[in-house]
Amino acid sequence: MSTALDKFQRLEGTALWRETPDVQRREVIVSLGEATLVIKDSQDRALTHWSLPAVRRLNPGQRPAVFFPDGDSDETLEVDPSHDDLVEAIEKLRKAVARPQKVSGRLRKTVLAVTAASLAGLAVFWLPDALANHAVRVVPTVARQAIGQDMQQLATRLTGQPCTAPLAIPALDALQKRLQVRSISVLPSALREAIALPGNIVLLGRDTIEDHEEPDVTAGYIVAAQAASTDPLRGVLETGGIRASLRLLTTGALPEDLLIQHIEVLISNPPSTAADDTLIQAFEEKRVRLQPYALARDPSGESTLALIEAAPFTEELPEPILIDRYWVALQSICGS
Repeated sequence: MSTALDKFQRLEGTALWRETPDVQRREVIVSLGEATLVIKDSQDRALTHWSLPAVRRLNPGQRPAVFFPDGDSDETLEVDPSHDDLVEAIEKLRKAVARPQKVSGRLRKTVLAVTAASLAGLAVFWLPDALANHAVRVVPTVARQAIGQDMQQLATRLTGQPCTAPLAIPALDALQKRLQVRSISVLPSALREAIALPGNIVLLGRDTIEDHEEPDVTAGYIVAAQAASTDPLRGVLETGGIRASLRLLTTGALPEDLLIQHIEVLISNPPSTAADDTLIQAFEEKRVRLQPYALARDPSGESTLALIEAAPFTEELPEPILIDRYWVALQSICGS
């Protein structure tokens, strides 16, 4: 398989990507990595990564070829018909790394048992850190999303049900699309700022909306939360230790008690704010003004002076976070 990977490494082409059925398709650049399909925008910024074992074809034998990540047929990638070499590479690689789809129950249990036993033996010699690194590297996007969605639902035990004022839902959807976040839950209590979950999901405290006069601050807390935790799944595995990494590798899921435990950790002790250079880069990539967020953290500007001075978009403003009527509606999402 390594020979096949070397042959097709760095192969690129254009395609049309649709993240959800209710959004327009957008032109993207598709490139093959060692074990992933990388979807990038015209500025070479990664929009998403698909694990090659989880890539499925919607229309075998037809052109243009349409692919989707296993478990989420709503997200599609239509490869330009002129890039037959890219389609051929995707087909060969995904078949080379894919797990057999039809396996008897007894054989499946045997394979899982042998895998678990082997990994348990290796874990005696591996550092827990190395095992967690391996787990986050190979887990498919669909598994990350499932874990993040489970955590999103479990968080309600600590915070209450997410705010869902009907008039504010279109505004929340618009905020998700503007920041390219898969899902945002506005929580009525317990959380003051924002925390990032696996699968590009964010939990957002109502104070980040209600206590400020412009949506750039709200967007800033979301961008900062994701910058502070570049791989939220890694944080879950650190909380769960070696058993959590083994469980994820052998089943593709994590136990509910671990997810609840980690949510409690995140809410009571959120990750430290990212370094200034990391924050600046994150705000540039998301095209969000940094100054409003920096002043929200410290109205005097003393502790965030470096951010304010280096903030992007001080002269040429990016596209608005939300239009005015959406921002007004979003401020009432919790019924206040």
